Amino acid sequence: MTTTAPSDVRPDPPHSPDDHSLAEFGYRQELHRSLGRYASFAAGFSFISVLTTVFQFFAFGYAFGGPAFFWAWPVVLVGQLLVAACFAELAARYPISGAIYQWSSRLSNLTFGWFAGWIMVIGQIVVVAAAALALQMVLPAIWSGFQLIGTDPAPTSADGAANAAVLGVILLVLTTLVNILDNRVMSLINRVGVTAEIIGAILIVVLLLTHSERTPSITFHTTGAAQSGLFGALAVGSFTAAYVMIGFDSAGEMSEETRDPRRTAPRTILTALGAAGLLGGLIVLGGLLAAPSLTDGHLSVDGLSYVLTSSLGDGFGKVLLADVVVAIAVATLAIQTAACRMLFSMARDGQLPFAARLSRVNPRTGMPSAPALVVGVLAAALLLLNFSSPEAFLAIGTTCIVMLYLAYAMVTGPLLLRRLRGEFTTDGTDEKGAKLFSLGRWGIPINALALVYGLLMTINLAWPRAAVYDPAGGHWYFQWFTAVFLLVTVLLGFLYQGVKARRGTSVPEGAVAGAPVESA
Repeated sequence: MTTTAPSDVRPDPPHSPDDHSLAEFGYRQELHRSLGRYASFAAGFSFISVLTTVFQFFAFGYAFGGPAFFWAWPVVLVGQLLVAACFAELAARYPISGAIYQWSSRLSNLTFGWFAGWIMVIGQIVVVAAAALALQMVLPAIWSGFQLIGTDPAPTSADGAANAAVLGVILLVLTTLVNILDNRVMSLINRVGVTAEIIGAILIVVLLLTHSERTPSITFHTTGAAQSGLFGALAVGSFTAAYVMIGFDSAGEMSEETRDPRRTAPRTILTALGAAGLLGGLIVLGGLLAAPSLTDGHLSVDGLSYVLTSSLGDGFGKVLLADVVVAIAVATLAIQTAACRMLFSMARDGQLPFAARLSRVNPRTGMPSAPALVVGVLAAALLLLNFSSPEAFLAIGTTCIVMLYLAYAMVTGPLLLRRLRGEFTTDGTDEKGAKLFSLGRWGIPINALALVYGLLMTINLAWPRAAVYDPAGGHWYFQWFTAVFLLVTVLLGFLYQGVKARRGTSVPEGAVAGAPVESA
C-alpha cells in the first residue's frame, strides 16, 4: 500500500503548533493527532462511500426517475460543492472536532449552534443505521447463505428487510469495537478500505462502460419511471445523489486528530467530495448503459448488483461485490467515528447529558469510548424498525439525508449573514504563515447559492409523498416519518435546553460561548 506512508501514523511532537492552535479555542489536546493528508481524505471519502451509497440507492433512483435520474447527479454535485467550499473556509479557521456544532455556534450563538449539532449528531446516527442496512443489497447476491432470515433477499420484501437488520447489527458490533480500540487502527482500516474502494470503483466504471448495451442518449428518457413528469422524476430520482454526497464535512470532524489541519482539512473536504461525485456519476451512467435490460424490472429492484453479475458474469461480478462489502463496512465505521466526534465535542462543552462520561478520552488509545457505544446502540435500535415493514429502509435513508442537509443549512445560513454584515474575515494565515483557504469576493454568491440549494433539497427530500414513502398504503407513519422524526428531535432539544437553563449549566471558559468569528 504505497499510498499509506508510515508518516500518516506518526504521532505529533509533544509541543507542536497544532496543539497551540487548539489551545486558542480553550481546549486541551486529548485526541491523538496522528492523521496525515491521505487519512484525512479517507475520513471524508469513506463517509461518502460511493460504492456503499450508489449500490444502496441506485434501484430507488431508477424506479422513480427512469434513466433520466442520472441528470440529478450533476445538479446535486454542483450544489454540494458550493456547500463544501463554505465548509472548507470554516475548516481552515476552526480546526475543531464537532465541526457543524462548532462552526454554527461561533457564527451565530451557542443555542442555535447547539441545535445544529444536535440535529447533525442525530442525523449521523441515522446515517450509521442506513449504511449498515446496505449489506443486504450485496451479501446475499454474493452467497445465498448470507440470507439468514427467509428466502427473499430483496430489501423491499419482509424477509429482506429483516435480514438487513440482522446483518446491520452484526456490522455495528464490529465497527463499535474498532471505534474503541485506537485511532491508528481506525485510520489504517479507513485508508486501506478507501484505497480498495477507489480501485474497485474505477474498475467497475471501466468494465461497465466497456460492456455498454446502449448509448448515453438513453439518459434523456423517463421510460418506466414511477414518478410522472420529468420534473417529478428528477426530484425523486435526486434522492440517490443526495444520499451519496453527504458527509464530506467529516474531514473537519477529524481536525483535532489531523496534522496541519488548517491546510489539510479544507483540501480534503473538497477533494473527497469531488472524487466521490465523479466516480459515483460514472458508476450510475455505466450501470444504465451496461444493464441487460431497462424494462424487465430488475434495475428497479436489484439495482447495480444485478448489472454486475449479469454483465460481467457471476465469478468476476461477485469479486467486485466483495469490494463493495469492504466499502460498506468502512463507510459505517467512518460515519460512526464522525458521530462520536460530534458527541465528544458537544459533551466537552457540557452541552449533553452525562457530559463528563461522553467527553472522557482514553489516554492510551486517544479515543472517546462512551460515544462509540452510544452511537452503536442507538443505530442498532433504529435497525429494528426494519422488522416492522420494508418501507422502514427508505424512511431511515431519507430521514438521515434531511437531518444532515438541515444541519448544513444551519451553518451556511449564519455564515451568509456574517458575510453580508462584513463580519467574516477572509484573510488570515496558518501556523506556518501560509494564507488560509478563502473564497474571496466569490464568498457571498457561492454562500447564497449553497444556502438556497440546501433549503430546497431539504424540502424536496422531506415532502411526504405517499407514492414514495407508503406505496403499499396503510402506513401513514412512514409517509410522515421524516417530518415526525425531525419534529421529535427538535422538541427533545427544546426540552433539554429548558432543563439545562434551569440548572444553569455553563460551558468551559474560552469555548464556543465566547469565541467571536473574527478572532480566527
